[in-house]
Amino acid sequence: MKDEVFVVVGGGQAGGWIIKTLGAEGFSGRIVLIGEERHPPYERPPLSKNALRDAEAVSETALLSIENLVEANVESWLGEEVVEIDRSAQTVRCASGREIRYDRLFLATGSRPRVPDWMAGQTSDRIHLLRTIDDAAALRSSLSGTKHLLIVGGGWIGLEVAATVRSLGIAVTVVEAAPRLCQRSVPEPVSDWLRALHESHGVAFVMGRSVVRLAVQPDGLMLELDDDTARIADRVLVCVGAIPNVALGELAGLDVSNGILVDEFGGTSDPRIFAAGDVACFPCCYAGQVTRRESWANAQNQAIAAAKAALGNHVRYADLPWLWSDQYGHNIQIAGLPERATSTLYKAGPAPGSGCWVGLDAQNHPVGAVGVDAPKLFRPILKALKDNADMDLSDWQPTHFCRGAAA
Repeated sequence: MKDEVFVVVGGGQAGGWIIKTLGAEGFSGRIVLIGEERHPPYERPPLSKNALRDAEAVSETALLSIENLVEANVESWLGEEVVEIDRSAQTVRCASGREIRYDRLFLATGSRPRVPDWMAGQTSDRIHLLRTIDDAAALRSSLSGTKHLLIVGGGWIGLEVAATVRSLGIAVTVVEAAPRLCQRSVPEPVSDWLRALHESHGVAFVMGRSVVRLAVQPDGLMLELDDDTARIADRVLVCVGAIPNVALGELAGLDVSNGILVDEFGGTSDPRIFAAGDVACFPCCYAGQVTRRESWANAQNQAIAAAKAALGNHVRYADLPWLWSDQYGHNIQIAGLPERATSTLYKAGPAPGSGCWVGLDAQNHPVGAVGVDAPKLFRPILKALKDNADMDLSDWQPTHFCRGAAA
């Protein structure tokens, strides 16, 4: 394969792990990395946490440095946007005019923040999105003069930023359209725990309300809500979900539906093209349907499977959905599909405030779990979910919400 050319489009978690895996598997051909950002591949989880506190912490995000890429003989086309894929000619063309022929092509283009209609035409530097290193740097530099940050969106990124900003002594209000936090990923008792945790640290919540209009005022920003009330803050961070960057897949004529459709090996409808990470929609054996997962673990492990498949080593990607979050010193782990639970059991962990929830479906079968600061308690639950094995839950208690756990 030393004469073959493998092109990786996208410099995030998935793109970085494709490159790392190709190297680990002994690929001796030419690797070209094309990324719109001018940064080498990096991880995004620190952007909502330490990278907002300390500029030096940005180094924690590095997955591959420029030196790593040079040592691995990877050509880096950074700051380049791919605008065309010609599948018949097997070529990729950039907006700058640069063009390259590929033998295998990897699309690791990730996702972008969803921009609500009420942001249309807004150019104020007081309004922030958070996706890239540059986004994090802009938000971090603005916080020194901020007294009140309003976060639109009560999902994981919004809550992690809330925790980080509160640690800096800045007032935070979260506006969430749904009736509870992280509604798409956890059952109601966990949503209640998260809200109580943040309220104990001074975060204010406006639940079940949507923003309908934003106005820039001399002393800050005013957000009008759908109940005719308004909130004023120095700055606004919008975290209302992400949209997969499927444009290249569509232009190339690949099968696309809520992401670029791939098989269990990361292969697309073109045998020479693979996709992984946020942009890929794949068959999930645990969900029983094709799905898209926006998580650190999915981006890494699906990328590994895709890179191996491109080399002829087909290892099925069938990982249990898993993600984690750090807030106020608490480590939260989510495994399986706890959002599908119709009832929940709880067991306290050994440390004060620690514990786990197991979500059960209508047939009382475990479908997912959430653990807080309880790795030894969570670990066997995680294994049982992976293996679809029976669990001894005889000493777990039915619960709606254990408020004491949020202390």
